[in-house]
Amino acid sequence: MGEHEDRDADFTAYVRARQRHFVRFAYLLTGDPYSAEDLVQSAFAKVYRKWTSINGSPDAYVRTAIINEHRSWWRRTWRHKEVTSSELVAHRDPEAPADTHADGDLWAQIVTLPRQQRAVIVLRYYEDLTEAQTAAVLGCTVGTVKSHASRALTALRVQMLEVTA
Repeated sequence: MGEHEDRDADFTAYVRARQRHFVRFAYLLTGDPYSAEDLVQSAFAKVYRKWTSINGSPDAYVRTAIINEHRSWWRRTWRHKEVTSSELVAHRDPEAPADTHADGDLWAQIVTLPRQQRAVIVLRYYEDLTEAQTAAVLGCTVGTVKSHASRALTALRVQMLEVTA
């Protein structure tokens, strides 16, 4: 096989191994299984172009591509249509593992968080990234990550108290 075929085989194997994980990750960002699949496909297309220049594990690179693509989509959508939280909650991923929706009330509250706060919560607690890694993926400071996480967790606590009251 030539260099091009090796690259294609390597990339294909990676996508097959990691696609479901990244679709779940994108689903947590978008709240919509169809958008999540489109988002991951678009991110993988961009990653493929850079595949030979990625050093080490490509997961961080793919995660960043998904976040950046999500931002781009969000900006375009925001300019043209307002998406309400009820539209986001209406869709569920039928193939998502049980832990993704372990607490439906919590998930319903997470999707109401502002986009950046939701991204921080997903990266920190679903992807289990450190504050520094989360900041690198989002292109912001560690202080911004801490601030978004603190505000998001406070909002979730208040919302969950209101739900249970």
